[in-house]
Amino acid sequence: MVDDHEAGESLLAKGEQPTGVEVVQVRVGESGDWVRARSTAKVMKLKAGANATLHFRAEGEQASDALTALLDFVRRDFDEGPSVAGVNPGAERLPLTRGLSTGAGEAGEDRVVGGEIASRGLAMGRVHVASEENRAVRAPGTPDAERSAFANAVDLSVAQLDSLRNGKDDIASEVIAFQIGLLRDDEFIAAVSAAIDGSVPADQAWDVHMFREIAEYESAEDGYFRDRAADLRDLHERVAKALAGTSENGVQFPDEAIIVTDELTPSRFLEIDWSRLAGVATREGSSASHAAMLARSRGVPFIVKLDVDPSELPDGETAVIDAERGFLLLEPSAKTRKRYQRFLEARESRAREESAYLDKPACTSEGIRITTYINVDDPALLKAVDPAHCDGIGLTRTEFLFQGRSGLPDEDLQYAVYRRLLQWADGRPVTIRTLDGGGDKPVPGLTAEGERNPFLGLRGVRLSLSRPDVFRVQLRALARAAVHGRLKILLPMVTMPSELEQVRKMLSECVDSLEAQGVAAARPELGIMVEVPAAALGISEFNADFYSIGTNDLTQYVMAAGRDSPQTVALQDPAHPTVVELIDRVVTHGVNVGVEVSICGEMAARPECLKLLVDKDVRAISVPPAALASVKFAISRI
Repeated sequence: MVDDHEAGESLLAKGEQPTGVEVVQVRVGESGDWVRARSTAKVMKLKAGANATLHFRAEGEQASDALTALLDFVRRDFDEGPSVAGVNPGAERLPLTRGLSTGAGEAGEDRVVGGEIASRGLAMGRVHVASEENRAVRAPGTPDAERSAFANAVDLSVAQLDSLRNGKDDIASEVIAFQIGLLRDDEFIAAVSAAIDGSVPADQAWDVHMFREIAEYESAEDGYFRDRAADLRDLHERVAKALAGTSENGVQFPDEAIIVTDELTPSRFLEIDWSRLAGVATREGSSASHAAMLARSRGVPFIVKLDVDPSELPDGETAVIDAERGFLLLEPSAKTRKRYQRFLEARESRAREESAYLDKPACTSEGIRITTYINVDDPALLKAVDPAHCDGIGLTRTEFLFQGRSGLPDEDLQYAVYRRLLQWADGRPVTIRTLDGGGDKPVPGLTAEGERNPFLGLRGVRLSLSRPDVFRVQLRALARAAVHGRLKILLPMVTMPSELEQVRKMLSECVDSLEAQGVAAARPELGIMVEVPAAALGISEFNADFYSIGTNDLTQYVMAAGRDSPQTVALQDPAHPTVVELIDRVVTHGVNVGVEVSICGEMAARPECLKLLVDKDVRAISVPPAALASVKFAISRI
């Protein structure tokens, strides 16, 4: 069966112009080869590294829409998310195993096998060595029979992958979508079809093709592409099993098993019921692999690059997977087991103790009340949060409204979302930050292209003021929503007092315009993010209704150390005296003029920083919903 797109491409190949069908191509650099943007395999083979220049071209009546969608996808970093190479998934946490030792040097009974942390966690269980089963031998048939067998194997594999994707989170969906995209890519499987036409059995044709593809990715200079080789091995094995008739969905392991294997592929990870298991350790893999991303999203302890051949390990023996420090502890002594068990019990006990503070206001041991807001990245997550557990919303990031769509959100859509937030808060204040586009958050059709240093370029309120047509839509929606509760508008990346005054004037004009049209509207409080050193140093010049200190960006700009750079981790310290001095300056000003100052960066959720903030007269913080219990507990101990 040939769909409209395929028919359109055939017409183009003959020099005819299709109607209503777009053909989009992409290349890397000025002299690269043009390839079809719809081909997952072709695009991946471009191996475009960081900062590479991509060129696109399109033909057909729908060319503009196609280019918009594709550029949107590229600017979203191909939906890989923030948890890829270069990001320490546990950077925000204190080491949970502080004070523990392996015991290897105490009695000589414990065997420690080192590795690298892919997903943090700690658990005790029993080693289960998992190895790949040998494929069944199949008898080849005629080319027609082999073509049919291969098509059936592909269809079965797609169905299995679809079943793994259903009901899963966004990360799982993206991982599986990549594999399905390859199987549905005619150009990717063309070599297999050609080999089968030449009387090569389907399983051999598939093996040869995939071995070649995998080798190409494994030899790539870019670590990102080397990590994607695991996805290809995953796909290779699934289709091969389907061809051999040994394909099955669902993998069973003993309860409390620590799976030890050469490699854990993404789809195999998704087949496993991790609620019954302790963790996983592999000889291959990396913290940037899709399996590692899935493990982090589910809280599964995961160690990669294990310094041992899994086949040499004792199957069924007691072990500890310490993915807080990066090792597998085999056959621990009774003393070591007791120490880990006490630690795990203490951690569980503390979690229960912390949860008891959810229903209570956040107060120090001396009775100092700390207003505790939550940060909201996606309103859908509020379904699992009780508004009574917080004092309101201290930061709503509105970027989610502008990303992942073919056009900019209109006024009615934004109004509906803002109103729902206020309804959820049930009278509590809701702070909504205007679009913080630019930097690492490009918005198709809005943010500037080709900026050499986007973090210091046209971003935040600078971007909004440069596009008043877009900004007024958001301000109008906010003003309309403000009649339904206590809405506060927060401006990002403010550097000069004139920026605040420009927005204040635009907001007043929007309210007046709405009222003149007979539309209910209100003037919300207008505050600023303090994340630029210039704003912190000149805070007395900003006549804002409230201040919110974004310690993530403030630290990065003060220390000249990008927060996404693993090479400058030591400099990314919000408790550095210079950063603290600026925080103190802003808080002191807020106290003097009677205006609230809150902390909304990661610093607010770090227990070791809370006492420092309280000592500096910080009386309002905003944290992720998942941190409410631990933060309230930590405040009670100050």
